Amino acid sequence: MNRLTIPQGTFDLARFPEHPRDPFRAWDAADEYLLRQLTDPETGPLDLSGTVAVVGDRWGALATALAAHRPVQISDSYLSRRATLANLARNGIDEDAVRLLSSRDTPPDRIDVLIVRVPKSLAFLEDQLHRIAPAVHAGTVIIGTGMVKEIHTSTLKLFERIIGPTRTSLAVRKARLIFCAPDPGLPRKPSPWPYRYELPADVGPVSGLTTVNHAGIFCADRLDIGTRFFLKHLPTRGGAVRVVDLGCGNGVVGLSAAVANPDAHITFVDESYGAVASAEETFRAGAPDGAKADFLVGDGLAGLEPGSVDLVLNNPPFHSHMATTDATARTMFAGARTALRQGGELWVVGNRHLSYHTHLRRIFGNCTTVAGDPKFVVLRAVKR
Repeated sequence: MNRLTIPQGTFDLARFPEHPRDPFRAWDAADEYLLRQLTDPETGPLDLSGTVAVVGDRWGALATALAAHRPVQISDSYLSRRATLANLARNGIDEDAVRLLSSRDTPPDRIDVLIVRVPKSLAFLEDQLHRIAPAVHAGTVIIGTGMVKEIHTSTLKLFERIIGPTRTSLAVRKARLIFCAPDPGLPRKPSPWPYRYELPADVGPVSGLTTVNHAGIFCADRLDIGTRFFLKHLPTRGGAVRVVDLGCGNGVVGLSAAVANPDAHITFVDESYGAVASAEETFRAGAPDGAKADFLVGDGLAGLEPGSVDLVLNNPPFHSHMATTDATARTMFAGARTALRQGGELWVVGNRHLSYHTHLRRIFGNCTTVAGDPKFVVLRAVKR
């Protein structure tokens, strides 16, 4: 947990789920720069009496600091949403002070102050700006924030093309602000997302099927090479088994399991609202008639009954925003062991250098290599 002191007050903040030895803060210099800008005496304190919308707030630092103004937080991340609620409670703030919307929800009809934490995905920024543009009016104040390495010419061009004239601030502690002035004369176009493409012909049961990709999911415009390798080495299970596509992304791994075994019940799980929406649309487009599935936005397998799953398929992420970490993978592996029944299996694909086998042996007591190439490895662990 870290203490953020800004003109709006002093706040104790933590990521979610909170880990005592987590080396990463729940806020950074970009969040702090923006919050100080809102009360800058040289420009005058910004009027926050209207509808304030905060897009892409990573761990709830912005929404918590601005809770007195009852902002709307728009996020694609379930974990960010949980972090916001936890940080509000941690600081004695009623959770009703912030209205929580997912990236798939309809934005407010009118936005008077729009705050955008620049996301890692340019596609996600494009989609969100398109969705929010109809709520922006000539008097809307728009301020974006991000670290210098996150803000590129392409970022500014998106604001310019979708919202209006855009400029940036000087850098402070490697952070920068974006100021955008709405142009009511710009045509309001629908978002180009989701994006659909046909899977290649050499990826097993899903070869040639269509995948649906909402903005912001990993490799939304093509099949990533790790998943491609995994699809060629998935296990075959017959009968009414329960299979989980953990960290499902666009759902092609779970779809492959459903096509190979129409009697299976597939659960698609991701912490991204856009990913779960993608997986559901991918499944509906390509699954055989009568195939059974459910779709869960959540914190890994925490929402499933212990000992209820036969097979977990997992391509874990190894980034948390801009930070490289295996913490998410380790949490997924531990959750999979809890969710699996005795004899159930976890199959994982990952970059060879990540050494997932070490964590799997520690958690499961066993790990075997199913397949590998110079870059990737598919591993299998059994709950005994």
